[in-house]
Amino acid sequence: MIINGVEMRGLAAGDAAGLARVLTRNRAYMAPYEPDRDEEFYTEAGQRARIEGLLGERDAGRLVPYLLAEQATGEPVGAINLGSIVLGPFASGGVGYWIAQDWHGKGLATAALEEVCRVARDDLGLHRVEAGTLVDNLASQRVLAKAGFTQYGLAPRYLHINGAWRDHRLFQRLLHDDPPGRG
Repeated sequence: MIINGVEMRGLAAGDAAGLARVLTRNRAYMAPYEPDRDEEFYTEAGQRARIEGLLGERDAGRLVPYLLAEQATGEPVGAINLGSIVLGPFASGGVGYWIAQDWHGKGLATAALEEVCRVARDDLGLHRVEAGTLVDNLASQRVLAKAGFTQYGLAPRYLHINGAWRDHRLFQRLLHDDPPGRG
């Protein structure tokens, strides 16, 4: 899928170097929204190990990882993952995403989120997709609203972000009301 000159495609082992570069460039920008990261995270080797773990989760059916890469250069500009996939009567998954600072405001996150919801519904048969944002992350909350998510709760001290346990607003998008197709 192409969005404003950016390709949304499956994450691959060869993406480690590009991810290390973009994450290093955006380190200070993303720090308020991220868990504490060690120095290894920002290296090609660290990203290679991380990707291996993500692809293992994909192969086990628990995660669908995507990369957003500039179509002209192949350089990563963001990522979106559908994870915590549970089939059967729960038929649910959780989504997380990030976009490099210089690519904000171009509709990438909203379009990618809509595509992930389509995959969740049409390919996986999920009933619901959920997401959480820091209470003060209004930009991400706008993205979720544009993609049809509604807030359903507040989770106190939900995730350890930027050195402290942080409250999160919880959102969901119901995709259909059909009975579960998998179990």
